[in-house]
Amino acid sequence: MEYLKYQFKSLEKIPTKVWPGAREGSIHIARGIALAIRQKQQEGEHIVLGLATGSSPIQVYQELVRLHREESLSFSNVITFNLDEYYPMTPGAQQSYVRFMHEYLFDHIDIKPENIHIPDGTLPLEEVESFCKAYEKKIDALGGIDIQILGIGRTGHIGFNEPGSFETSETRMVRLDALTRRDAIKDFLNEENVPYRAITMGIRTIMKARAIYLMGWGQHKAGVLQKAIEGPVLPLIPASFLQNHPNVKAYLDLGAAEELTRFKSPWLVGLCNWNDDLICKAVVWLSKEVKKPILKLTSEDYNEHGLSDLVVEYASAYDINIKVFNRLQHTITGWPGGKPHADDTTRPERAKPSKKRVIIFSPHPDDDVISMGGTFLRLVDQKHDVHVAYQTSGNIAVHDHDALRFVEFLQEFTAAEGICKDDGVADKMYKKMIKYLQNKRPDQSDIAEVRRIKGLMRRGEARAGARFCGLDDDHIHFLDMPFYETGRSRKNPIGEEDIEVVVRILEEIKPHQVYAAGDLADPHGTHRVCLDAILGAFDRLKEQSWMKDCWLWLYRGAWHEWPIDEIEMAVPLSPEELLRKRRAIFMHQSQKDRPPFPGNDEREFWQRAEDRNRATAETYRALGLAEYEAIEAFRRWKF
Repeated sequence: MEYLKYQFKSLEKIPTKVWPGAREGSIHIARGIALAIRQKQQEGEHIVLGLATGSSPIQVYQELVRLHREESLSFSNVITFNLDEYYPMTPGAQQSYVRFMHEYLFDHIDIKPENIHIPDGTLPLEEVESFCKAYEKKIDALGGIDIQILGIGRTGHIGFNEPGSFETSETRMVRLDALTRRDAIKDFLNEENVPYRAITMGIRTIMKARAIYLMGWGQHKAGVLQKAIEGPVLPLIPASFLQNHPNVKAYLDLGAAEELTRFKSPWLVGLCNWNDDLICKAVVWLSKEVKKPILKLTSEDYNEHGLSDLVVEYASAYDINIKVFNRLQHTITGWPGGKPHADDTTRPERAKPSKKRVIIFSPHPDDDVISMGGTFLRLVDQKHDVHVAYQTSGNIAVHDHDALRFVEFLQEFTAAEGICKDDGVADKMYKKMIKYLQNKRPDQSDIAEVRRIKGLMRRGEARAGARFCGLDDDHIHFLDMPFYETGRSRKNPIGEEDIEVVVRILEEIKPHQVYAAGDLADPHGTHRVCLDAILGAFDRLKEQSWMKDCWLWLYRGAWHEWPIDEIEMAVPLSPEELLRKRRAIFMHQSQKDRPPFPGNDEREFWQRAEDRNRATAETYRALGLAEYEAIEAFRRWKF
């Protein structure tokens, strides 16, 4: 949006730079580190780096590796100290930060092994305290940390300094917050496998660094970043201690910055260059603040809430109210594919062609029905040529006990029917899988056969859901994008093959409409990577003539919805349609009751979806628009 280009007076107590995306910000940080390394090399000195793990620094490490390979950046003078490690944790475990650092950085650069320092998760408990003291002394003996990079947890933790940590804390053993442990389930598969403890540098240790880079990527970090950057310094938000550091900078992407005042409500910090998007944002905000429908807002409401210059510019509150009300009214349509033979001047979709070719891209095998199941059903009911493309197998999101049950069924069925009775190959394979599943350790990746079984389970559920929505098998596509097939929660970077898979299906169908997951949270999450593949494919095909008639609509996942002022198509659902959507979601039995990756929300996926859709409808109603049972929302991506 245009207003994001303007600079406003800031309420930020940490100097903050906002980038269009995580990649741009990560490259900037990596180049700053590279410059510091080279300067120390010229002076014949070592440099001490404090390193973080998690998703936030991954692209920083990727850029440092590129600089080493392509621009001769040497790490021979670099000494590193990592922030933290789970306890207990063996170095070879999948979730180990030792393994993480070697996979993403150390194995690809020329750093000396003796210069790498990471907290030891294998120590006997009685030795941890002495280790932590030695860790502190070693940092001090080397002159302290020159550059410390940090991510931030949703509890506000830096390192594993959880809420309640003190500014005087040093390297120590800590107990992990319940939210931190829930967020870690994606790496450990089950909550009971997540360690309760960790060894971490303390706040004082971090604050002694000469320079600090705080990274924040994705909308899921926006709330805690606002508290850390604009709020008071509090032990409950450990990252807020960084406000007291003389040389700290925060680097955020647009999603992570959206709760900062200059982005959320810029009229509170300075004069604005008003355009239609910003006016809509301000009026929706005001309506919620004063708890009035838009058409009941008065000049006094505007004046008392920092919007007097808007009224001056537009002469009256009434004119502004009508303008925004009409804009929101025009987003609502019961015809997501466009209404045939209708004036489409103010409708979100075109009337022609009346029957459109449509592709619904689903990152996981259930995102289509969870996130836009009602619209999916509506498009099929209205006779559009609808295809669904499942981008990944979803094979890591199946409980082992479900897979075991499935394998045992196949084994007994094969035996009962005498299939492959002579060579016994099938029976050997079943026994191999059963033995593996019965003895699997928490840190083990699934063997190829088990991944295949789990993928087939999810494929069958996806097929059932799409059939329930009215599709035949010719309109159901499984892309199995390669980046996903690691057998672990950590995925490979997006590659040429991933984009090419999307290019092929787009060229085959030549759609008028494409629906895709538009989540802008974790830049390394599956939804974001799948969207990047679609955008990459669109970029490659942009010169094709049929692309001029292809519109891309973005939906949100199970956790978030578009802000009302950003919604460009709102599809209302009746109670009956909401029930049909629920039944489509129920086809995904492996995700029912408690899925392997529930996040921090105890509700089932169908409950989250319905509550979100009802909340959107309630927001429209509170703004003074028509009352519906539920609404699914979309935003158009314009290239």
